Amino acid sequence: MGFFSKKIDNKIASYQHELIETHYREVDNMYRKMRGWRHDYRNHIQAMKAYAASEDWDAIKRYLDLLDDDLASVDTVIKTGNAMTDAILNSKISLASSKNIKVIADACIPVKLQLSEIDLCCIIGNLFDNAIEASVKLPEDRRVIRVYMDLRNTQLYISFTNFTAGKKMQKEGKLFRSTKGEGHGFGLIRIDSIVERLDGYISRNSEDGAFTTEILLPQV
Repeated sequence: MGFFSKKIDNKIASYQHELIETHYREVDNMYRKMRGWRHDYRNHIQAMKAYAASEDWDAIKRYLDLLDDDLASVDTVIKTGNAMTDAILNSKISLASSKNIKVIADACIPVKLQLSEIDLCCIIGNLFDNAIEASVKLPEDRRVIRVYMDLRNTQLYISFTNFTAGKKMQKEGKLFRSTKGEGHGFGLIRIDSIVERLDGYISRNSEDGAFTTEILLPQV
């Protein structure tokens, strides 16, 4: 029993390491895009000045439209007040957008969190990845992920909701059945282990064509 338990722990640890590396690559890519856009800012201004000097207003309008589209791909959409939360949420929102998934996010964290950045990364990253995985299977008009984060008294409240294929998901023990495979299952186990270690609360609910995960984490 000890051998198999250790083997599972090693697989979970390996999955966690790969997950964190993936998240940090996504975050780094987002900030590289932002730095690149800022670097090109002066060139954009010079180009528009040239168009203005020749009074080519149509060219300026076309150029501004192109810049608007380009900026939309690198803009920091969510500003929660917590740098790590901003980084992981915005990188995942960018990923969802590339898959034509609409994200409705309302997140506010006005104080320094007690949980580690690694724990936060694992929780938010897994929740977002699971929601994206479910959403890409749906028609584009049903690809919606709702994210809500806020402090409730002395607890951090996290809620993720996404539409599903219509059928109520089946539970196996404490977890809902996964269609993604081994890695997905370890991700769910990892979330549960973090919540349990931090004396938090987690609830998963599959009703009316939507899947919701709610988490409460003490912050004192």
